[in-house]
Amino acid sequence: MASVAVATPPIPLVPSSREETVATLRQPDILYHPDEGKWKARSQRRLAEDPSLPLEPLPKDFPKKLESPLIWEGRDWKDESQWVYNLSEADLQEIDGAVKYFKGLNLSLGHISRETFPLPTLGPQLRNLSLELHHGRGFFVLRTIPVDTYSREDNVLVYAGVSSYIANVRGLQDKNGGVLSHIKDLTKVVDNNSIGGPAYTTDKQVFHTDLGDVVSLFALEVAAEGGTSRIGSAWRVYNELAEKRPDLIRTLAEPWPVDGFGQDPPYITRPLLYYHEGKVIIQYARRYFTGFMGLPRSTNIPPITEAQAEALDSLHFLAERFSLGLNFQKGDIQYINNLSIFHARDGFRDDEKQSRHLLRLWLHDEEYSWKLPETLENLWQKTYSVPAEEQTFPFQPVIRDPVKGKFA
Repeated sequence: MASVAVATPPIPLVPSSREETVATLRQPDILYHPDEGKWKARSQRRLAEDPSLPLEPLPKDFPKKLESPLIWEGRDWKDESQWVYNLSEADLQEIDGAVKYFKGLNLSLGHISRETFPLPTLGPQLRNLSLELHHGRGFFVLRTIPVDTYSREDNVLVYAGVSSYIANVRGLQDKNGGVLSHIKDLTKVVDNNSIGGPAYTTDKQVFHTDLGDVVSLFALEVAAEGGTSRIGSAWRVYNELAEKRPDLIRTLAEPWPVDGFGQDPPYITRPLLYYHEGKVIIQYARRYFTGFMGLPRSTNIPPITEAQAEALDSLHFLAERFSLGLNFQKGDIQYINNLSIFHARDGFRDDEKQSRHLLRLWLHDEEYSWKLPETLENLWQKTYSVPAEEQTFPFQPVIRDPVKGKFA
């Protein structure tokens, strides 16, 4: 078991209340933006205090080393043709025909599916790419939708229709039935106290996962400068930690206090790392343990430990070391296996001509999806059970409203 450093004074043997217990603990010196110097210093301090940490056994049944096409480093990829599928003129004509077909049905956008958005030739190719997501390298880019030839509504229709072949169930992203989110800097048009995540800023976004089997981003426009999309193999990071710091694998596989940011309950506890049905699965976002801008870490819930702080930084800096930067272009759609791949982005700058604007879908595939541990299965059930009639697709960027009782 990994040692856990706590601040003085010590926890009373019989605390008078949960609040008193929380008050005796202190959040480690860790912020949303990772500090490599602090990470290395914390690692050195913890190893000096307990040199046996690297000798700890892995959690029961966790593998010493994973073998899979999902294990890669950025340097392994020599040319983007290895992960880019270029849409042909025939593909684009087929997509355009599917747009016209769906609009002729007079259905709400929640009814977009493989049946209502027919792609007889491209569809099977997209299903093969979905198989690559779940059982191959875990990512690809679809290039490129001619976004300027479509209205905003039709771009949303194209995105949802094409994505239905990659994974057929859309996940809830806000409490109003929203299954589509806009990723765009809104700091100049909304109260910054309402911004709780870097998706609505020009800020750097650190390595994390979202919620779902597949996370997809569609570039309506790219930044004038910066904003590179980066991905990293969580399975490669796992192998590194399993070999050199198995104690941190144990820490990640134990329950963590996930902040609810004022929701009811105020927090839940769950692991960030699982080994289930022969697959390592990681689900975490750093801001739930550090806070961000208008959503600071709650003070009335248990803080994370020093071991957990080191584990968070280790995930980020190892993912960064092994990462691949994607040449994300206007009209591209990026798909990643969210259970085994971290994603991040560089900070960026917009100008009058170019303002970075992405659309996002959380997707679940009923045919190829991985089996999930019970904790995540319950979360998936809440996220992927919104009826077609209740699905909403905002056409303009908004700060999404959190879903009550849901934690990433």
